[in-house]
Amino acid sequence: MLAWSDIDTLLLDLDGTLLDLHYDNHFWLEFVPRRYAQRHGLSEEDARTELMGRYKRAEGTLNWYCVDYWTRELGLDIPQLKEEVDHLIAVHPHVVEFLHAVRALKKRIVLVTNAHGKAIALKFRRTQLGGHFDSVVSSHDLRVPKEHAGFWHKLQVVQPFEKGRALLVDDSLPVLRAARDYGVSRLLAVRKPDSRLPEKDVGEFESIHNFKEIMP
Repeated sequence: MLAWSDIDTLLLDLDGTLLDLHYDNHFWLEFVPRRYAQRHGLSEEDARTELMGRYKRAEGTLNWYCVDYWTRELGLDIPQLKEEVDHLIAVHPHVVEFLHAVRALKKRIVLVTNAHGKAIALKFRRTQLGGHFDSVVSSHDLRVPKEHAGFWHKLQVVQPFEKGRALLVDDSLPVLRAARDYGVSRLLAVRKPDSRLPEKDVGEFESIHNFKEIMP
């Protein structure tokens, strides 16, 4: 499927791509509404309705991905709550084997994620994935989310790469479209970011179910 000899830089997303998105979906859609209801004396249904509106307004901005923002907004210690359910953090099948295989080819591996630094640190502690990357770049460091063109221009400054010899694997269609518009030549979508949900529509992009399909 891939000509690895034509690829120098591998750009990888974290949540939903390397890690099962079930953890994040459960946290934001079930666990946080439950705790928010308890904190503010609401029913879980009312809490969920209120939070869905707040989430929607923040979608596509850095605030959506910022644990400090949600701590302030919701009056909850979001980093602490994330640790309470960190047993749900899981690496997708074949990811570690894939990373070892790509490393053996001496390719450069860069994690590019919208995750906040505190969330990245927690997930690295739980999964031990951190040592597999040459560099880790969070959109919070660049102050613009990956869905926006500005992220890719700033990424090129801090982690220069040849667009024609790079591969991005991501589960977000807006991110893939932004990278395509910037000129990243090889793009792959992840069809099943959440192991508990059906495969998603990946639109116009080539896609994988898991990393075994593109194992070097």
